[in-house]
Amino acid sequence: MRAVTEGPETPAPSGPDGTTPPARDEAPSPARNPVTAAVARLRGAARRAAPPLRAAALRLRPAGRLAARLGLRLRARLEKSWSRAWGQLWEGLRPLDPYRSVKAALGALVIISVVITTLLALFAVYSATELRVITILSIIVSLLITQFVAQSLTAPLDEMTSAARAMADGDYSRRVRGGRRDEFGELAETFNRMAADLESVDQHRKELVANVSHELRTPIAALRAVLENVVDGVSDADPETMRTALQQTERLGRLVDHLLDLSRLDNGVVPLRARRFEVWPYLAGVLKEANMSKGQGHARNDVHLHLDVSPPELTAHADAERLHQVVANLIDNAVKHSPPHGRVTVRARRGDGEESLEVEVLDEGPGIPESERHKVFERFNRAKGDPAGTGGQGVGDGGTGLGLAIARWAVDLHGGWIRVAESPRGCLIQVTLPGLGGKHG
Repeated sequence: MRAVTEGPETPAPSGPDGTTPPARDEAPSPARNPVTAAVARLRGAARRAAPPLRAAALRLRPAGRLAARLGLRLRARLEKSWSRAWGQLWEGLRPLDPYRSVKAALGALVIISVVITTLLALFAVYSATELRVITILSIIVSLLITQFVAQSLTAPLDEMTSAARAMADGDYSRRVRGGRRDEFGELAETFNRMAADLESVDQHRKELVANVSHELRTPIAALRAVLENVVDGVSDADPETMRTALQQTERLGRLVDHLLDLSRLDNGVVPLRARRFEVWPYLAGVLKEANMSKGQGHARNDVHLHLDVSPPELTAHADAERLHQVVANLIDNAVKHSPPHGRVTVRARRGDGEESLEVEVLDEGPGIPESERHKVFERFNRAKGDPAGTGGQGVGDGGTGLGLAIARWAVDLHGGWIRVAESPRGCLIQVTLPGLGGKHG
């Protein structure tokens, strides 16, 4: 019979305190149940409280935003008030600031000289130094300080003198350095603005000579050619030839009229004679004249002119002669730049004031680019391609680029305004005259 040999007995696992831990499938110790239950209760309470808290936060969010906006507005107002108060205080102290006032700088120079002399005199009294030595030192120091201040004050004057001499010789590009905060700084800014204005006037003068020379040369050359052909027997003095010569003469007449209007504009000698008139018959007469001039001022007989006045009994109070200049120039420009068999519409409506008037001229041309609209009422504006209504005409058509400049002057004389408005097609120019509420010479 075999004996069964037993190996060493394996000890049961024990915990840190020597006790045997429960098996995995055994229930947890009853001692830990209260803690677990408390944690579970807290989690449940947190889950139940989360939706009300989230809803309360959502309800309070608009109030928080409103409070933030109010805080930003209050801060902006406070900063603005503080900036205004500081600016007023700083402006009030300007006479005492040696960097912003020449008088204050000279006063500071006198005070510094007196203080230095007094200190040197006291030093001479307490150090037994001879008074004549102290006097010489004080004079030298005062002269050095005076020379330094005088140099800083007269430097901009020397620069302005040099620039003024250059401008007297025809060089308007010279400018004076700025950056100072005192009266000399303001004088330098004013001097630079004056130099820029003079340079602009000189440039306009050169453009005027060049444009007028070109415009006079073209019709004179054409008229001379026609007359030479007649004199040499190349062509007969028939009605067609004479009509061509008449067209060139009319171009010269229009140029002279524009130059005369420009001279009156610059001199301000044109009075405004406002009166009350009915708009429909007045504008009908302007369009009739434009129809009669077609083929003379420009070779466009295919453009249809349309008048729309609402209400038909509309009246206005303005200078009829100056308004005729405005409407005639706008119609002339619109017709010249209209497509073949195009249509130009002239509309008149009641404005906001008593007997005020709004006039619109609309064509079907290429229109004016938005970037060029602020230039169309300037003198001698003759843009490339010259879109409808720019006032500058193509080469050889007798235009001076003064049409809309004169129109704007006439509208300004009434106290109204003229502008290029938005239009889905073509160019739309609006004129507004204030009527009895405007300026009436």
